[in-house]
Amino acid sequence: MSRAVDELLERLPALGPCRAPIEESIQRLLMALQAGGKILVCGNGGSAADSEHFVADLMKGFIRRRPIPEAERTRLRTVAGSRGEGIAAALQGAIAAIALASQGPLMTAIANDIRYDMVFAQQVYGLGRPGDVLIVISTTGNSPTVVNAACVAHLRGMVVIALTGRVGGEAATVADIGIRVPADTVFEIQELHLPVYHAIALALEDSFFPDPPDIVAEPIPLEPTAATDAAGHQTL
Repeated sequence: MSRAVDELLERLPALGPCRAPIEESIQRLLMALQAGGKILVCGNGGSAADSEHFVADLMKGFIRRRPIPEAERTRLRTVAGSRGEGIAAALQGAIAAIALASQGPLMTAIANDIRYDMVFAQQVYGLGRPGDVLIVISTTGNSPTVVNAACVAHLRGMVVIALTGRVGGEAATVADIGIRVPADTVFEIQELHLPVYHAIALALEDSFFPDPPDIVAEPIPLEPTAATDAAGHQTL
């Protein structure tokens, strides 16, 4: 945990005041994941893009290849032969996380049938379980969609982490942990959010996949089958 945060603060010393909440967030995330929980992430606009970016760093290799356990490779070979071997070689270990802004059709249904400010809260109510973690990303901290989601997360017995700007807004007041980056304009806040969630992703990867860092490999194609040609392209 300290390596990722130390390196973050070495590169960006302005984030020094955020050390304690970042480290506490990493610890709470580790506890949740080790207990079988998951991470839900939400935000609006640029923060929605950040939520998807963060989840992409968690759900596949970030700076490590994350090979799956040998026992699972063996099961895939048993189930699917050479195809299973190819799948096993391509699969990477994952940290369970969902970006709520990715659920486009569901969000429009909630906005149309309930209220727009419930687009994340309704998902948290359906997906959240005690011990899970909700991370809300908001430059102002005052978006009703993320504040409502945080309130419902508490109803579900979840831990809430708010990643905001300096002021923090209402999201920081309802969160268990508030990471308030030292900036006030939207673009400057967003520029500091990215290295913060990158450091969190690195710390989680260090904990769950501790093998030496390696370049994340390109996807390994399946062996040619009836569905692929010799070059590995899909055939109809």
